[in-house]
Amino acid sequence: MFTPLLQFQSVNPREAAFEGGQKMRLTDGIQYVKGIGEARAKLFARLGIRTVSDLIYHLPRACEDRSEIKQIAELMDGETVCVSGSLAQGVRSFRGRNRVHITQTAVSDGSGIMRVTWFNAPYMAANLTKSSSFTFYGTAAYKGGGFEMVNPVIESNTDSGSGKTGRIIPIYPATAGLNQTALRNAIKTALASLSEMPRDIIPPGIREEYDLMPIDCALRTIHMPEDFESYSDARRRLAFEELLVQQAGLCVLGSERKKYFAAPFSDVHCIKEFAAALPFELTGAQKRVINEICADLMQKTPMNRLVQGDVGSGKTMVAAAAMFAAVRSGFQAALMAPTEILANQHYANLKKLFSQFGFETVLLCGGMPAAEKRAALAKIASGEANIIIGTHALLTETVKFDRLNLVITDEQHRFGVRQRTALTGKGGGTHTLVMTATPIPRTLSLILYGDLDVSVIDELPPGRKPIETFSVTEGMRKRVYSFIAKNISEGRQVYIVCPLVEESETLTAKSAVEYAEKLKKEVFPHYNIDVIHGKLKAKDKEEVMRRFTSGETNILVATTVIEVGVDVPNATVMVIENAERFGLSQLHQLRGRIGRGSHSSYCIMFSNNGKLAKERMKVMCETNDGFKISEKDLQLRGPGEFFGVRQHGLPELKAADLACDMILLKQAQDAAHKITATDPSLSSAENRPLRERIGSRFSEVSESGIFN
Repeated sequence: MFTPLLQFQSVNPREAAFEGGQKMRLTDGIQYVKGIGEARAKLFARLGIRTVSDLIYHLPRACEDRSEIKQIAELMDGETVCVSGSLAQGVRSFRGRNRVHITQTAVSDGSGIMRVTWFNAPYMAANLTKSSSFTFYGTAAYKGGGFEMVNPVIESNTDSGSGKTGRIIPIYPATAGLNQTALRNAIKTALASLSEMPRDIIPPGIREEYDLMPIDCALRTIHMPEDFESYSDARRRLAFEELLVQQAGLCVLGSERKKYFAAPFSDVHCIKEFAAALPFELTGAQKRVINEICADLMQKTPMNRLVQGDVGSGKTMVAAAAMFAAVRSGFQAALMAPTEILANQHYANLKKLFSQFGFETVLLCGGMPAAEKRAALAKIASGEANIIIGTHALLTETVKFDRLNLVITDEQHRFGVRQRTALTGKGGGTHTLVMTATPIPRTLSLILYGDLDVSVIDELPPGRKPIETFSVTEGMRKRVYSFIAKNISEGRQVYIVCPLVEESETLTAKSAVEYAEKLKKEVFPHYNIDVIHGKLKAKDKEEVMRRFTSGETNILVATTVIEVGVDVPNATVMVIENAERFGLSQLHQLRGRIGRGSHSSYCIMFSNNGKLAKERMKVMCETNDGFKISEKDLQLRGPGEFFGVRQHGLPELKAADLACDMILLKQAQDAAHKITATDPSLSSAENRPLRERIGSRFSEVSESGIFN
């Protein structure tokens, strides 16, 4: 075939087809959407948008009412509105204080004049010369005898196709180089060019029962709403779908697990012997949860239970009771911790506890010397080891168990679904107990752990004093340093927590390494100061914590590596730098490192004066109740940041808001139970689309083979 000499560039067949009017498929790459191309597709990829389907499911995070034009004479101070008019004066572009670039003009609509100002947007001067009449959208502020709008959205009244004003405008999650206009145009183009909309995965009966619009209507409406009511209805439909996928997935996962066999424990009554050997009395909550666990362990179906407890509530003793019953019944028990520091603490405590019963306890961590690893592996494989404590190292192929029948994961939120199931798989049908010291709101626990039975330790051991918590600003630093010195002189120890390991050019937060050096040289030259962070080698971390635990170190400067770590009863003061950079639940976890002894304990948080920061610090100062704190944390930050929902293998929520969609979540859960009650595997023709969606979105479950 003859090839023309003047062929300068190739044309992709999908792109050529689209240009010719052929409809696009949901699976087509984003680069084939008109106006995007290969280069711009990379920007969309930053948002997780790689296909046309990803694009139309890139949902707005909010919407703005830009449909009503208001006259300048009718404006109110602080009102967010649209104003339409002509330029009343020329455009000024100049440098203000601190070299800030200012672009300024004024607009008149016949009823009055409003000043318009942009900061650090020099390109606006050129935009304002393209027309003399514009619509401005922003917040009107009354200043100096007149109204001003700062950094408004602008649309030329001669450019009717831009769609920036005159309607309800969706606002999308964006990224550098990809603004709202580009996203709206791309989505509009994709919706107009699709050959067919996505299949509706919600069965017709469920849609009718809960008054949900069809999927094609929901997607078009949420991107191009006529009013707020229709936008709300579309969001509700899409949120219900997200929650239904999760809840139905968890239902199927739970029913599948019930098909497996786990050898029941033959001796759970031995728990009385265990409790009698302890040097303290178990709390009522601990006894209740242990009884719930024992009831599970006597069954032939695998236990799958979550134990939630606030910091210091005694979860480890509950886990130890279950491990004791496992060994007495002739099995091995394994506990996996998220850090080597925590694994070493568990090992030291449990080895001492179980030695009185003649149990062999071994430790397996990635940082151990090779010879120690080989010895531990041999004991695990032969069955000589009854209790196995470790980190992710327990998941490696070299670890072979003899008769593993109880798996415990500590600080469950640090592990993903795949990691949770990988260890249980080493024992065949294995009883599973997961623990977390991060109190989780019920709404979030339904999402993260909907396949688990939940036990709550809602009682602290007697004698635990509440930690006094204070929020301070930089002006209080000298007083805080004096307070630290006073406590050290009384024989106590101090944590100072920083959000960073090393100084960053882009962040002003305190660095642990740099700050520790400054304290040594300028503030506390006569005290022993150590620093610990995630970049240290395992053996170095252990040595730092050994010195602090033994009392050799007065002040330990640390990152969040100590969030789950060694108990040091003599540590009574914690200072948290840049506290506004941490979530409330994380602050609560950090605070839980102190208050472990009989002395009064104090948490002091340095924070900025921002409105949100003040609100969050107020919560920390008012309560030591982790569940109350977690509810507020979820409300303020949303589930995505709560503690990294993505690591759990569950799909990210785009439409649903767990802080306010509690009723919708319950409805979705009820719907999932109705569907799976008659079709547990979702194999019917009606439910097959739902099953396929779960398989593609519920990635960790899908990869386990259940939805294949």
